[in-house]
Formats: sequence, structure tokens, C-alpha cells
Amino acid sequence: MIQLIKIFVITLSLLFLIACSSHTQNTNVKSYDLDNVSPTVTKEEVGFMQSIYNDFIDNEWEPTISKNESVREKYMKKDGNSTEMKYVEDNSNAFTLQEYVDKAAAYSGEKINDENSSNVHRLEQMPVIGK
Repeated sequence: MIQLIKIFVITLSLLFLIACSSHTQNTNVKSYDLDNVSPTVTKEEVGFMQSIYNDFIDNEWEPTISKNESVREKYMKKDGNSTEMKYVEDNSNAFTLQEYVDKAAAYSGEKINDENSSNVHRLEQMPVIGK
């Protein structure tokens, strides 16, 4: 009987320890008292792939797209804040798939790839993957 009580106490203790050690955060419930005692501090850092994507959008995609006259007429508006003629995205309309197709066509028409600079050609030149 004493051994059964010991097993029960040990099992109950382990159950409480395991239950207390698991940390789950429910984002739907906001505990203001807990935030006063121990505020949650999140540090958002931009990852490597996100920084590459941001650089591509800012330095290559947007300038190339804004050169195309048909894309400017359909999807962009003039920026009144700057002294130079600059076009920015018009976010008043909902994004459509046709908008992306038009912009991708304008980008690929401007940035023509020859065979030597394509990724397929580069992969084929690799000794293990290529011919």
C-alpha cells in the first residue's frame, strides 16, 4: 500500500512538472497583469531571404515596372510629394492576378536573358548535374 502511494505521488508530481514546463502562448487571450509583471518583448529581424527579396523589389522590380507606360497607366499613380516625376503603386484597388501578369510581362520584356546567363545553362555547365 505504501509503495502504491509513492508511485501515485511520483506520477502526480511528474504530471505537474511536465504540464508546467510546457510553454504555450495563446495569442487570443491577453493577460494585462502578466504583461505588467513580465512584458513580452519581440525583436523582429529581417531574415536573409526577406532582405534579398526586399532588395530585389526596391532596386530592380519597381524601377523596371515603372518604366513601362501601359503598367503606369493601369496600376500606378503620380507621386505628388516629390519634385521629380515618380510613379508609385496605387493601392486603392484590390490586387488582381491580371495585374501581376501585366507587371511580369513588362519586367521580362525589359530584362531579356540570353542563353549564357540563364540558370538552366549554368546548371548544365556543372560537372555533376549537367551533360
